[in-house]
Amino acid sequence: MPLQIIGSGLGRTGTHSLKLALEMLGFGKCYHMAELFEHPDQVVYFEQAEKGGPVNWEALFQGYQSAVDYPVARYYKQLMAYYPNAKIIHTIRDAESWYQSASQTIIWASKPSLGRILQLLLKLPFSPELRKQMPVLKHNGKLIELEFGKDYKNKEEVIRRYNQHNEEVLKTVPEEKLLIFNSKEGWEPLCNFLNVPVPNTPFPKSNSRDEFVNRIKHIKGKIEI
Repeated sequence: MPLQIIGSGLGRTGTHSLKLALEMLGFGKCYHMAELFEHPDQVVYFEQAEKGGPVNWEALFQGYQSAVDYPVARYYKQLMAYYPNAKIIHTIRDAESWYQSASQTIIWASKPSLGRILQLLLKLPFSPELRKQMPVLKHNGKLIELEFGKDYKNKEEVIRRYNQHNEEVLKTVPEEKLLIFNSKEGWEPLCNFLNVPVPNTPFPKSNSRDEFVNRIKHIKGKIEI
């Protein structure tokens, strides 16, 4: 089954909560960065997408009806072209709040300090699981740099690029196919957009900073990174 929903919102904009919500609404499994860490060999598809070449998206998303978060959000244009009937959900968050969260999570994980790099190198020969994850970690680090610049501590520039991504989505995606979504709004706008009933259960709230850091530190086999 082709993808029905594509997420164009960057990480730390409520994408993990959206993943859970879509699964609760009956849209099957939702592809998220968490899936890539579970299947690190799949990074080759995103490497191909970054080069602008043809990608076997059907093989990557076999069994999935939706895909959100990074690195999917970076390639939303390619995915829109491949899945022209898919709806686009663009998750947003106040830029200041987003930066504070992103700098302590996705940027922290993807751009490790010298000390953490040395720890990785020391553990690499003795950890087959860590060796499996290295291509994903390297790819994520590259994408963070391409998306936000080399000086990721330059708050003003990172926020400018974050806003630029949001503005580009608005210019690119046809209005009738696009939902601008803040998870604080809850079920109603999401369900109206997808033409499904509103569940009689709270909207999922997931992937706090502590949850994110814990997940990264314990990727498959509790690998400290």
